[in-house]
This record gives sequence, C-alpha cells and structure tokens, in this order.
Amino acid sequence: MPACNLRNQKKSEVMLEVFQRKSEIFSYCSRRKSLGKTIGFVPTMGALHTGHLQLVNTALEQNDLAVVSIFVNPTQFNSAGDLLSYPRQFDQDLKMLESLGSDKIVIFNPDVQGMYPDGMNNTGTYDLNGIDSVMEGAHRPGHFQGVATIVHKLFSSVEPHKAYFGEKDFQQLAIIRHITKTLNLPIDIISVPTIREDDGLAKSSRNALLSEEHRAEAHRIYATMTKVKNKFDVQKIDDLIEEAIHDIQGSDNLFKVEYIEIVDENTLRPSANPQSPLRLFAAVWANKVRLIDNISLI
Repeated sequence: MPACNLRNQKKSEVMLEVFQRKSEIFSYCSRRKSLGKTIGFVPTMGALHTGHLQLVNTALEQNDLAVVSIFVNPTQFNSAGDLLSYPRQFDQDLKMLESLGSDKIVIFNPDVQGMYPDGMNNTGTYDLNGIDSVMEGAHRPGHFQGVATIVHKLFSSVEPHKAYFGEKDFQQLAIIRHITKTLNLPIDIISVPTIREDDGLAKSSRNALLSEEHRAEAHRIYATMTKVKNKFDVQKIDDLIEEAIHDIQGSDNLFKVEYIEIVDENTLRPSANPQSPLRLFAAVWANKVRLIDNISLI
C-alpha cells in the first residue's frame, strides 16, 4: 500500500489525501508550513461522530489546513477485550470527513508498527503531576501514560500550530495541556464543548456498543448531572452525590456508577474554596460499556 493515496471519488465529491507513514505526514506538513500555512490537528481513534466533526470544523475555521489522525492506540486500553471491541470503521470515517466538503482536510492513518516501531513496551514515562492518579486514572491505571505517549508521538509527526480536543474527555484534556507545557511544545491546545445527543447523552464512539435498552435509558446520566448543578448551591455535596448515584442506577440497576466526583477543574482535586471553578465528573457502566461525562458547575 502506498504511503499516500487519493480516494477515488465522483467529480462532485471532495478527494482527501490519506497518509500511513509518519515520515510522509511530517514532510507534507513541513512543506505546508514553509509556505506560511497554519495547521490544526485533530487526533482521533476513529468511529467518528458529530462531536469529532465539530473539532474538525473548528480546526478548519482557525487554520489553513486540518490534519485528522485515525489510530486506535493499544497502549491506552486496560483490557484486551476493550481494545478488540473498540469500533473500527475507516471507510465510514472517511465518508464523514468527506461530507464536510472541504479539500483542506488531510488524514493520517498509521498502523501500530509505524507508531511503535520498537514495540509497545518501549513507551515513555511522563511526569503527569498526579493528574493521572484520580478519577479515570485511579480506575484505569496506566491509561494516561498511554495517552501521553501517543499524543506526543502524533504531535511529533504533525508538529501542528494548534490541536483540538473535546471537553467530554476533560481529564485527558488536562493531561495533554500538562505535557504540552512541560515538554515546551509550541502547540496551542484548544478545547471544544461536548456535543450531545438530543436526549443529552454525550456523543461517544462507545455509544454504538450500547444495547437498545441501555441506550433508551442513558439520558439518565446527563439529566442527573443537570439536576446536581441546579441543586448545587442549596445542598451538601455528599448528599448530592449519593442522590445522583441512586438516580443514575435506578431501581432497575440498569447502570452501575463507578464514580461521581466534584472537583476543581484546574487541579482535578476536591476544593473547599467557594470561588473554585468546580466541575462534576461521572463514569458509569452500562453492562460492559463504560460511559464518561462531565459538566461545569459554574
């Protein structure tokens, strides 16, 4: 397979370039930057939805070119089963990106060997300042080291001016901001608000794995979080969290709450300071599918 190919499309459709090799995407981006072009980067693991498209549209609005990576990163999964079941739909992802109608989008679709030529055990160890030890990090040990490793590799491959991440994965966003700062990478990290389904469920590639029953009731998560926000000024935090767990799990125990926490969004730690920018985080199991969400309480 060539390092770069051009999708064969009807004349009325956009033709997007697809690169598989790091050296090729690096050279491509370097040439564009030498011509004064700005590059926005959207890292994804594929299974794209409208939340991803919002990231790409924002990158297009703010840059001359948007590079979108599609790579399911093995080092950030905590179980082989989860990695195996993660949806992979490359052709459908390309069609979604083509539907945006822009010829300023470029795809980077490397394989595992290309991103980890020395093996997946030979990954970096990053000082994440304890951000990786709470919430997601506490329940998914090693996950954020895997995230930091692949994001650093992707940043080195593209060297963008700006990179775009959704606020649904807010803790991941904090990790990426931290490594970008500590590694002195000249990249602006841009956050984009969470995109939701009509019933409030945060858009996620994992939503496609939900059973019909779980999908029909998944609105409980956002509805409960909104309820907490509305009561936040008049009720104790511990009571709010206990009530929220009950509301999400319900009498049918259709869902299992892994955690619900209210923390300072800058430190991701609990804060007694009423002036702190507090945010509510939740992780919920729907059978074997794990859903996460967060909202600001300001």
